[in-house]
Amino acid sequence: MITKDIVVSGGGLAGMVAAISFARAGFDTLCVDPAPVIPDQADPSADLRTTAFLQPARQFLDSLGIWDHFDPVSMPLDVMRIVDAGGPDSPAQPRVTKDFRSEELSDLPFGWNVPNWQARRSLAQMMADIHNLEFRAATRCDTLFTRETQARVRLSDGDIITCQLVVAADGRGSKMRQEAGIDVKTTRFGQKALAFAVSHVIPHKNVSTEIHRSGGPFTLVPLPDRDGLPASAVVWMERGPRATELFDMPKADFEQAMTERSCSILGPLTLLSHRSIWPIISQIANRLSAQRVALVAEAAHVVPPIGAQGLNMSLNDIKTLVELCQNDPNAIGTQPMLDRYHSLRHRDIQTRVLGITALNKTSMLDAQPLRDARAMGINALYALPQVRRSLMQMGLGAG
Repeated sequence: MITKDIVVSGGGLAGMVAAISFARAGFDTLCVDPAPVIPDQADPSADLRTTAFLQPARQFLDSLGIWDHFDPVSMPLDVMRIVDAGGPDSPAQPRVTKDFRSEELSDLPFGWNVPNWQARRSLAQMMADIHNLEFRAATRCDTLFTRETQARVRLSDGDIITCQLVVAADGRGSKMRQEAGIDVKTTRFGQKALAFAVSHVIPHKNVSTEIHRSGGPFTLVPLPDRDGLPASAVVWMERGPRATELFDMPKADFEQAMTERSCSILGPLTLLSHRSIWPIISQIANRLSAQRVALVAEAAHVVPPIGAQGLNMSLNDIKTLVELCQNDPNAIGTQPMLDRYHSLRHRDIQTRVLGITALNKTSMLDAQPLRDARAMGINALYALPQVRRSLMQMGLGAG
């Protein structure tokens, strides 16, 4: 029997940050994850998605000493560009283009884009140097038993861990959430998303571009140059059958299809990586806690990849939970503390999940009159400076 203060189930980005946060706060912490740490993006199982860490997220990571590890591979996001290409033209052409500029709010970028595989590798290296933090890759939490005074977790390697609090950061299909008996509400869109990296001849100039037509947005996010050419990470959301067709396309055909879908805004796109694909859902847990268990990140909430909200919401979960534990270490994992965590986070999560769900449904519109209405809505919102600034502040988590 091994005793810890905190067990974090899940070692994706959110789980790793949570584990570092608890260890930095002085708690003896164990983090386990069934996946190995990926050495580079050429590995077939590498997570090719990128994460935009918004201003509040960077401040939090700075306080933990994490940002210094991300900074060398990050790209600033100075402009968020929304393009509506929902007109009748084929191939698609931009008809509405609006730029949301970070300089309207502050002298800092909206955020900084970091490749997920590099971020996870950096976090694993950092975790190895923290004396009160143990990270076990290729290990999972199998079973959970709780009582009023402690939790007991059985790991896939046979070890049994007792602790004060189990932090479920083990994803949308969270085993620990299921073991704790917490239900979720799930919305399925019939979409899938493709993630990959591209090079292009036109510089991105630190502009993140989201192009709307039908099926879902096509988003280009700045990356550092590759082999002397500008590069971007792409998330391409489409209805399921079309996404599967694109995933299986020969490279040359896929490059032509993605260049057309991008409206050639950055010129011809060249594929730099393999493609990954995953289903798009929104999901929210009915509660964020159960006896001796707290849910964070995708165990608590899942949103489509729109507006860089997913991990930034997750970091707010972690920050809130760690602060509650720091404020009263003797109350870690008690029901009053966990009830307080739920009340502090659940309403904000509900609001953002509902909002992003609505935005995604709007991005999928097929009928031409509805696509026209979407373009008119973008124009109308952008034309009002105070509304525009309010939307940008809400996107950063300030509203």
